[in-house]
Parts: sequence; C-alpha cells; structure tokens
Amino acid sequence: MDCYFRFDKELEAAAERAEELAADVFARIRRTARHNSEKVLSAFIEERVGELHLKGTTGYGYGDDGRDKLDAVFARVLGAEDALVRHNFVNGTHAISTALFGVLRPGDTLLALTGAPYDTLSEVIFADRGGSLKEFGVRYDQIDLLPDGTPDLESIRARAAGCKVAYIQRSRGYSLRPSLTIAQIGGIVEAVRNVNKDAVIMVDNCYGELVEEREPCDVGADLVIGSLIKNLGGGIAETGGYIAGRRELVELCAYRLTTVGTGKEVGCTLGMNRSLFMGLFHAPEAVENAVMTATFASAFFEQLGYEAFPKYSEPRTDLITAIKLGSPEALTAFCEGIQAGSPIDSFVSPEAWDMPGYDSKVIMAAGAFTMGASIELSADAPLREPFAVWMQGGLTYDTGRTGVMLAAQRMAEKGYLKR
Repeated sequence: MDCYFRFDKELEAAAERAEELAADVFARIRRTARHNSEKVLSAFIEERVGELHLKGTTGYGYGDDGRDKLDAVFARVLGAEDALVRHNFVNGTHAISTALFGVLRPGDTLLALTGAPYDTLSEVIFADRGGSLKEFGVRYDQIDLLPDGTPDLESIRARAAGCKVAYIQRSRGYSLRPSLTIAQIGGIVEAVRNVNKDAVIMVDNCYGELVEEREPCDVGADLVIGSLIKNLGGGIAETGGYIAGRRELVELCAYRLTTVGTGKEVGCTLGMNRSLFMGLFHAPEAVENAVMTATFASAFFEQLGYEAFPKYSEPRTDLITAIKLGSPEALTAFCEGIQAGSPIDSFVSPEAWDMPGYDSKVIMAAGAFTMGASIELSADAPLREPFAVWMQGGLTYDTGRTGVMLAAQRMAEKGYLKR
C-alpha cells in the first residue's frame, strides 16, 4: 500500500488509539446525520422543488420562484415559519447585524445571555462611528455564563424582563467554554419567557446547524441566523447566509436587507440557486464528516497529552474543537500543518495579521475551495493566552484526519510537540 504521508510511528499509533476510543461516538454522529439527511430530503419533497427552481433571475428579481422556494425549504429544515436565504449576505456577522437592526429600535435593550458575542460584532454594537447600534440609541446589557460555562438561568430570570432582544451565541467563539446544546437553549428560552413573553429570542446558530437532531426554533427561539459557508452550505455554497424564524420578524429583517415595503419580494438570484439548494442537500453529510474530524482531533490530541474542548467523548453541538497548545510557536506550527494538508494553497505558510474586527493578531489556516469556508478543514486563533487553536470543518473525514495528523507532525518537526 502506498504511503503518501510519512508520519512518526508515535503519531500513527496515537491516531489508531483515538479512532478506537471514538468508535461509539462516530456511530452516534452517523445516526444523527441519517436523521438529518431524511429531514432535508423530506423538506425538498414536501416543498415540491423542481428543476425550474434551480435557475436564477437578474435585475429586480420579481417573481423569483426559486428564491421563494429556497426560503421555504430552509424554513422547514430549521423548524421555522419563514426564512431569508440570500447569496448577498457577505458573512454570518452581516446576517446577524441585519437581524439586529431589523428588530431593534432606538431605546430598546439588547441583552446578551451568553457573555460577550464574537469579536466581529463588537463594532456593530459598540462603535462610536458608522451607525452602530449604540449610535442609534440601542442599549446593551450582558449576562455572563457561570464559571463552568453554562447559562446563568437565575440571572436571566432576574434581568430579562425589560429587554427587546435576548441574544444567544450557540457556539464557543474564541473561548474555551462549552457550546450550547439544544436542550440548554430550550432552558434559556423558558427562563426568558417566564419574565418576558414579548422578547425576541435570537440565536447565532453558526457552526451548530444539523449537529443535533433539533434546531433552536424547535425549542422556541424566534430567530436563528448563520452563514452558508459553514454547515448549511454543505461545502458547495460559495457565499451567503440565512435568517429564519417567526414570519413577521423575518419580514422586518428583509426590510433591513432591501427596503421597507419591498423586503423579500426583490433581489435577483443570478446563478446561485442551484448551489444553495445543492449545498443544503449535502449539508447533513458534510456536517457528519466535520463533526467526526473534530471528534478525532480531540481524541488524537488527548492521546498526545493536550487538553481539548470538548473532550472526544462529550456530546457535541457544533463543529469546533479547541486545543490548548501552550505557546505561540506551537500554535503557529499547528496552523502550518493544517495548511500543508489542504487541497488548495498547501504550499503557503500562514502568518498572524491584524484582522478587521479583532483586538489582537489572528492566524488562520484554510486551504479551501471557497475562501473562508469553515465547513472545510481550517484552524484559526488569536495570538493571545491561552494560545489555544480553534479547529473546524473537514468535508471528508479521511482528509480531515490526515490534516489533523499533519498539524501534529509539523509541531513535532519544529520541536513543539509534547514528548
């Protein structure tokens, strides 16, 4: 048998042990993927998607049946009344910003229930320029997570009465806290509803879609938002994002994206419908492979003596594995190895840079077919304590496994791997 990558024997043995340990977890991931594949297929069938819906429109996009059908299929998959799925959402932050500005009004309060949101939202909320929420007179309040990383339901019940938007970030971001399970999100929803029946419960769903069998709207969330170059794009969507939830709220978000009065009725789809439909169809399997890759990475690096979050055996609710590497040099070497194991741009070396929206230099490894698509194998981190790396994606498990091993191999070659 040909050997295309020559790994240290120690790494090969650790990889085999990791897969043996994770066998039951892999089986559980496959069962979830089968359930979600059936859900997605059922949505296509129930909404009667036809070949005509794969075509695009130009100009104003009036009467774009494909655009409307795509919204309906996404809404069904996400357990929502309606959805706004558009290729012209430039990233997840853009979709979240659109939802925030669509729902909030001057004098309203945005209450973050899971600590500070992603770094990229800080200027949207707090900036003293550019028309931020702060400049529009929207107040901000925050409830931090408990020391163990779980929601502070007591504080939520005590402080959620006056908020207009109760905001939940499902994934961990650049932190080591656990990502939220759907059951935990359901508990947050119940805590908010106990004191504020009118609050709009909004969930940043990035990295979490189709990892579990249920979605946030299934447990009472009013709006969920995410990027299409993550889970629901299936590695095929080249750009875009979505907002899904209660029909009247989705309409307000559409007014913000286009204009008041036109909302969802305009916006040509060019040639994008086919890739967005196909991406959703492939999404359950792409997510399966990514979660298996993340599980392998945790088990593998735990075998090498590192702390991984979550542990391989813990239930997952997103694609991400964080590994505490201990130094900027080890972190850089890990990212170099991920890049070297990528199908695109494997020959380049990632370097930390001042990335817009972040308060420290960030290093990113992502040799992807779609630039920045974190459903494909990638790794990134700010160069700051605790020098952990956040790894996500993997369109196929076998290539994802190889990329993870190449990251460890590069650390070993540079003398930064624990021995």
